[in-house]
Amino acid sequence: MRAWRALRRAAAAGLCSGPGPGAARGGRPRQRAWETSLSPLERVRRLLPPERAAELERCAAASRDPPREEETVAAAAGQLPPVAAAGPGPFRAGELALAELRRKHNTALKMLCRLEAGSALSGSSGILPHRHIIGRLPGQLLRTSSGTQLLLRRPSLEEYVLLMPRGPTIAYPKDISAIITMTDIHPGDTVLETGSGSGAMSLFLSRAVGPKGRVISYEIREDHHNLAKKNYRYWRAAWERGHVEEWPDNVDFILKDISTAAADMKSLTLDAIVLDMLSPQTALSVVHPSLKPGGVCAVYLANITQVIDLLDRIRTYRLPFMCETVIEVTHRNWLVVPAKIKNSKPGQMVETQNTEEPPPKEYEEMDIQDQVIAKESEYNGSLPEDPESYCSVPYVARPSCWQESHSAFLTKLRKIQPLRP
Repeated sequence: MRAWRALRRAAAAGLCSGPGPGAARGGRPRQRAWETSLSPLERVRRLLPPERAAELERCAAASRDPPREEETVAAAAGQLPPVAAAGPGPFRAGELALAELRRKHNTALKMLCRLEAGSALSGSSGILPHRHIIGRLPGQLLRTSSGTQLLLRRPSLEEYVLLMPRGPTIAYPKDISAIITMTDIHPGDTVLETGSGSGAMSLFLSRAVGPKGRVISYEIREDHHNLAKKNYRYWRAAWERGHVEEWPDNVDFILKDISTAAADMKSLTLDAIVLDMLSPQTALSVVHPSLKPGGVCAVYLANITQVIDLLDRIRTYRLPFMCETVIEVTHRNWLVVPAKIKNSKPGQMVETQNTEEPPPKEYEEMDIQDQVIAKESEYNGSLPEDPESYCSVPYVARPSCWQESHSAFLTKLRKIQPLRP
């Protein structure tokens, strides 16, 4: 018995080279079944094609490990290989990045910055160097020096328009979407825009008409004309850094009063017209000969009084337009948040918080160069820490007390052929 116990202790310590209860033949330790079996993830991975499995492994490694120093330097110098068409590529120097910080009441602070190797996001909540962002895939959470979590991703066109530098008030994306639907703009069309403003409408029209289309944008003020061109070129340059396809260069910005451009209109055949100016009635007599029969002219006006003046001008001068619709696009935010549990015990009655709150701002209007990080969110501070209690927390939904402040009226005019007597 004593010899047997000594043999077992020697085998357990790895001192025994012969076969025994704890060792396989040849002196190697016996492997248990759970040590040799495949995990469910490994089984699924072996069913995939080799190239797809290798791509998933690279993505998983990139999300686990920080980018190597040589990769960061190559990305900062713009020497990374072209972005793969199968999915989004990593951030590169020179493109735009959107940092999102979650705040109370299910809102977020969004900050737009241009990535440069020697720059950093800095503020009261810490510092995040751009070199920690360059080379990473979008959609990752990164921590600042103080531990604040930021979600980094590429901005959408809507977010860029709301955060880009602006001079005059922009046409909001909700109204632009309604205008594009109203005018039935599709790839290949030629569209006339009057009032370039800050370039918001021009960017959306550029995407709508595509590479084979054309947008002609007139602006009477030189400062607005220069700002619209700057915002358009800035977006195109950043887009080309992070995408395979190029953003089409299909917008012609013209610094000229549209009421004096009758000679320019003679050589054009327009599929649609978008008027975003103070007195659109002065431009109708100039642009309507170039609009194809049955084409749509959408007018973007600030109040209903301007709509009445526009329709009165059409009736007085007998312009070949018929007013089809006058609409106002509303925008309402909803808050869907966990309800407050009474006494923090699951299964009891819940009470909703109806206290008046200051109107939250979905977007902070910051210049691209402004890089400020807000304080850490307190959104989850009132939730119970018990997992069972957390899973049983019901949600409440109610309209937010804040609506988008800017409201406009969209008038749809259809060019018609009047009956001859």
